Amino acid sequence: MNLVVRYANPNDFDQILRLNEELVHFLSPLTKEKLEQLHNQSEIHQVVSEDEKIYAFCLALREGKDYDSVNYRWFSDHYPRFLYVDRVVVDIDYQALGLGKLLYEEVFKHARNTNVPIVTAEIDIKPPNPVSLKFHERYGFKEVGQQKVADGKKIVSLQVLEL
Repeated sequence: MNLVVRYANPNDFDQILRLNEELVHFLSPLTKEKLEQLHNQSEIHQVVSEDEKIYAFCLALREGKDYDSVNYRWFSDHYPRFLYVDRVVVDIDYQALGLGKLLYEEVFKHARNTNVPIVTAEIDIKPPNPVSLKFHERYGFKEVGQQKVADGKKIVSLQVLEL
């Protein structure tokens, strides 16, 4: 494969929505309108692609955005400067090939280059997402809180990586 990491554009939105829907049980649902809003507010909105096919994407936002995510708001209430990883999604058929790592390396590089001291993320712990927990643990993310989301149907671990 000849994969590239590049910034997303509106022509990518249909494939991004398809990938999000594949893993929506670990993510929040995403409509085209919501994706457009996140894209416009994002600090990072990148895809891993080959030619026109998208295999993974990442959306990350800085503090101070008008984003209604309860997890983003939690980090906003607790940290003055951060880069919030809203979602990293890898096509089910291409997981465990290092695509998530590629995207996270871009997140860390961007945070360092812009002097952002903290990268934040949340991971489902009820229902559990052990792959994501292990992935974040390898990078040194630490839990700083938990909260119920989705009307109490989920519990997330709020995690921080200090750079």
